[in-house]
Amino acid sequence: MSDVTAVSQLVSKYNALQKEIKKVIVGQDEVVEQVLISIFSGGHALLIGVPGLAKTLLVNTVAQALGLEFKRIQFTPDLMPSDILGSEILDKNREFKFIKGPIFANIILADEINRTPPKTQAALLEAMQERAVTVAGHHYKLDLPYFVLATQNPIEQEGTYPLPEAQLDRFMFAINLDYPSFSEEVEVVKMTTAGENEKVRPLFTSEEIIGFQQLIRRIPVADNVIEYAVGLVGKTRPDSVSAPEIVKNYIDWGAGPRASQNLILAAKTHAALNGKFSPDIEDVQKAAIGILRHRLIKNYKAEAEGLSIEKIIQSLY
Repeated sequence: MSDVTAVSQLVSKYNALQKEIKKVIVGQDEVVEQVLISIFSGGHALLIGVPGLAKTLLVNTVAQALGLEFKRIQFTPDLMPSDILGSEILDKNREFKFIKGPIFANIILADEINRTPPKTQAALLEAMQERAVTVAGHHYKLDLPYFVLATQNPIEQEGTYPLPEAQLDRFMFAINLDYPSFSEEVEVVKMTTAGENEKVRPLFTSEEIIGFQQLIRRIPVADNVIEYAVGLVGKTRPDSVSAPEIVKNYIDWGAGPRASQNLILAAKTHAALNGKFSPDIEDVQKAAIGILRHRLIKNYKAEAEGLSIEKIIQSLY
């Protein structure tokens, strides 16, 4: 199959996928779009939202519609790395046998990741970056495609362990979930209190998703688009010559090269899902807030003046 045919096939399957997800998830179109862009780009996402906004249901529905294996890990202060990765036990023949932990699935929901200590948070790092884990000196490959979607609760910060910047950087997108509108909430209440559950059909296989991920990597990008993305990320660094006054005044730390890579990958995916054969500057801008939001560190002055990170990013376009 030629890449042109593959892109049009991806568009039709993506449209069907959105319809399938809408059977269960009301609204949240932008959130769903960013989660799917992360998956088709081969990245990971961090969902930030208060309880009750259907974060778990969203991930479960996406996993079902993609035909992938889904596991949920509830992070708690007493969770140990072995609870995630798995551990070796002595079997009846007195030989060590490795019992796989919940990290061995295609889609992992790391629920309330900031509730667990850094030691356990770090257990996810190798899996996210290398698509493999090391337990008791043995290296185990994870099944592809592999996607971690972590959730964070922005309220109740007492007794939590905020993710270190190095780990935040491994997430392609940070996605904010807002409350539904009045009409959407009415629809949610009708759907969830009627006793009828919509069945979600699996539309993809693992091989198809891996094929589409490789297709997206092959999409050509014009030099001016790559230069725009790299320039945009460069502007977020306060010490850079290209940094505008707003960044020098309100940002302590800018985004690294991983942000530039992710911007181009997300732009390619956004273009392909919309039937375009090469991304343009608009595709880069569409992904910029989700990709840069968690990579910039505001200073106390920005906090005092109530300046949001999104406003600062939009001023860089």
